[in-house]
Amino acid sequence: MRAYYSDSLESFLGTDAAQIRSVLADRSEAPPTDEQKRAWQDQLGIMARELRKLGGGGHVYLEFVIPRMGKRADAVIVYGGVIFVLEFKIGESQYRRVDMDQCTDYAVDLKNFHEGSHDKPILPILVASRAGAGAAYGLDMREDKVFGVVCSDGSNLREIICKAAGMHAGGAPIDPRKWEGSAYKPTPTIIEAARALYNNHDVRDITRSEAGAENLTSTKSAVEGVIEHSRKNGRKSICFVTGIPGAGKTLVGLNLTVKPRDGPSNDDDDDDDESGSVFLSGNGPLVNVLREALARDKYDRERSKRARDPTLARVTKGSAYREAAALIQPVREFITEAMESDRPPHERVVVFDEAQRAWNRKELDRFMKKRRGREIGMSQPEYVISTMDRHQDWAVLVCLVGGGQEINHGEAGLPEWFDSVRRSHPGWDVYVSPEINGEEYLGGNYGSDGDGRGRIEDMLGGAIRPTYREELHLATSIRSFRSRHVSEFVRLLLDLDAGAAGATLSGIGRYPITVTRNFGLAKRWLRSRARGTERFGIVAAAKSYRLRPHGIYVELTPKATHWFLNPPDDPRSSNGLEYVATEFEIQGLELDWVCVAWDADLRYTEDGWNYKEFVGNRWNNVHKDHKQRHLKNAYRVLLTRARQGMVIFVPRGDDTDGTREPGYYDRTYEYLRGIGIPELTCPEAAGR
Repeated sequence: MRAYYSDSLESFLGTDAAQIRSVLADRSEAPPTDEQKRAWQDQLGIMARELRKLGGGGHVYLEFVIPRMGKRADAVIVYGGVIFVLEFKIGESQYRRVDMDQCTDYAVDLKNFHEGSHDKPILPILVASRAGAGAAYGLDMREDKVFGVVCSDGSNLREIICKAAGMHAGGAPIDPRKWEGSAYKPTPTIIEAARALYNNHDVRDITRSEAGAENLTSTKSAVEGVIEHSRKNGRKSICFVTGIPGAGKTLVGLNLTVKPRDGPSNDDDDDDDESGSVFLSGNGPLVNVLREALARDKYDRERSKRARDPTLARVTKGSAYREAAALIQPVREFITEAMESDRPPHERVVVFDEAQRAWNRKELDRFMKKRRGREIGMSQPEYVISTMDRHQDWAVLVCLVGGGQEINHGEAGLPEWFDSVRRSHPGWDVYVSPEINGEEYLGGNYGSDGDGRGRIEDMLGGAIRPTYREELHLATSIRSFRSRHVSEFVRLLLDLDAGAAGATLSGIGRYPITVTRNFGLAKRWLRSRARGTERFGIVAAAKSYRLRPHGIYVELTPKATHWFLNPPDDPRSSNGLEYVATEFEIQGLELDWVCVAWDADLRYTEDGWNYKEFVGNRWNNVHKDHKQRHLKNAYRVLLTRARQGMVIFVPRGDDTDGTREPGYYDRTYEYLRGIGIPELTCPEAAGR
């Protein structure tokens, strides 16, 4: 049911308001409060008075669902070839920014994800009933046909609707039934997805992005099949899910683990509870952001429920956070707890995110000796497998693997997982996708042996034969919902395949990519593109120390929960453009619009990339292969974080500063321009 109420404008005006309120109440998910009933009464009064002055035609929807946001727009009116999204704030005496953003978000969500709205003009209208008519308004429409939000106290609603409809008098009419029934294909951020899953939604409910949704569903089903087979047959299995950046690997993992734990917890629960699962990650910012997002969501929902029913138990922020923390854990917490005893963990299913970044033996021993005073003598892969092997019958370890995503020293890479199984746990079943044999997953020392199966068998030894499943690879990006080709473009750009990169860029569609040498212009571009509560921010490689003259200090990394979750007007948020995130803060997460600041650490030359590291007061060459790979992968991460578009800032350098000579940057800029990336001259020139 797309809306609680749907009818033609004529029928709406001819129906008694009490009858409409009765329909809204009957279809509400929860009994409406007295406050809600009064709001409906006043809202319907305003609509009846103003819409009665319109001509014929049109359709009215009340409590129209916006699935990706988990909310409902108060009213949607289809009239005169225009879609009007109305948000009513009955009794409100101010036009608050938060309310304007909410209304704008509804309009943009329809534009991006509702097929029937893709090419239609959409006007968001905020109605604050006691705010007064206010100053004269204008109708400012961007190139995607979404107007800027218009504020009204309701007294000039007819005038606003007629003016917008008049601007499109020659446009094609909208068939309300066809429009209402068209597909809705939302693509949530990982934070939005986690919140939705925490509220008992399924991956199929929150993302429908053509091939991406089908791929996600089949991958999830394949993993669930492995879990069920292992449970029924008493097997221990390790399952590798591979995918390109932004394809939804983390979303699959969260879908397997993130479920709300209703009711009081019981510390005496049976350790053999087969429903236990946990999401592990070595990515500290990702863990912190997801935990905090779920905790805030839980706290806000429970507080809202208690406001309606004071008899409900009070939920504290602390208890909400502890609940979220039980579902999403840092790998080090899981390992530290496992060191306390030889008992098997409560969880039967463990999802290990970004498994390619798991620590090798040296790095884990260094960390544990510092924190716990003793070494383990194993790598993270081997210790996690050994911990799950304590179960007497069945257990499943799901490893989510991103190609070309290793970005730090001490990361063991994917081969260590296979070596650990071969050395210590040959009885485990291994499930992989055929794509896992590629160089981006195994590194340069491994590759296909020509029979389509690759070298995984050699790594596992003759006694272990992996099971190949096509469904365990995610090949379609859903992060960049405006274009599925962004990840491929970035790969070609970094591989210096200029011709193929240019061809891919030319077909990239509604995903703007631009380059500039003016940092102020780049920031203005970000602000000009974003609407409502869309998030934008600046990212740079972790050792981009010569960006300091531009006010970009990679050493002053933001607190991830503030940067990703705080309101846009908070200077600590990404939208404040005061803090820059590096590949370590942003990996696994995303923003709507991104500025990638490109320093002289990765320089284009005729002979390929020139890898540099700034130490003290000079640039040094980076010779080691793994360090070069980490730097290249850092830029891969940075260039694939934007959902809707990005601007690349390449400094001009400074003739008077030997550490920022223009030649360090010019060739890189020329390479990007030569591929076909347009130069940003002003926000308006790039299209609003």
